Amino acid sequence: MCGRFTQQRPTAELAAMFEAEPPTAELLPTYNLAPTDEAAVVVERGDRRAIRAYRWGLIPSWAKDEKIASKLFNARAETLATSGAFRESFRRRRCIVPADAFYEWQRQGGARQPFLIRRADGAPLALAGLWSGWHHPETEQVIRTFTIVTTTANRTLSAVHDRMPVMLAREHWARWLDPTLQDTGELTALLEPAADNELVLYPVRALVNNVRNNGPELIEPA
Repeated sequence: MCGRFTQQRPTAELAAMFEAEPPTAELLPTYNLAPTDEAAVVVERGDRRAIRAYRWGLIPSWAKDEKIASKLFNARAETLATSGAFRESFRRRRCIVPADAFYEWQRQGGARQPFLIRRADGAPLALAGLWSGWHHPETEQVIRTFTIVTTTANRTLSAVHDRMPVMLAREHWARWLDPTLQDTGELTALLEPAADNELVLYPVRALVNNVRNNGPELIEPA
């Protein structure tokens, strides 16, 4: 799974990297993004690719209220095409979630040890995501939300967790974002675990366990 991640780079840098329109306001760097937080995502609508701030935790368009988002911050790659919560977004509303790193926890005795996972080459991760727009029944506000797609862990991650976020290769970015591509078989083929040598992980301090902590000290090795 993926329950916390970091977005440290300026959104202008991300916009250049993904060849996308930057957001109207610069998003602050964060070292401890958690579900219900807003994060930068890459979306493509029509002929425009843009960086936008969406809330983490998917609210399907048919949802009666926002509470469902707390259960839908991850989506299993194996069931996207059949899940009532995700299949429509899988076909039509996909996004990329840029991340510099993410965290996972391993139980060690009576404690949970957090680990930071990042690319070995230091480049950002391009996590596969889905998004949705939900109309608030009282305010009529459109709330845009996203979820991160997960798959089985590779060998590097399996010692810590049995799931990992899907990391899209650069050559697959355009296909994943293309809203006209609705072949679920072709899309599912993109959702493979990262190569074993693509990632590194190391233990970090328990500061990350508290969502109120948010600074560069969180990513330093323990």
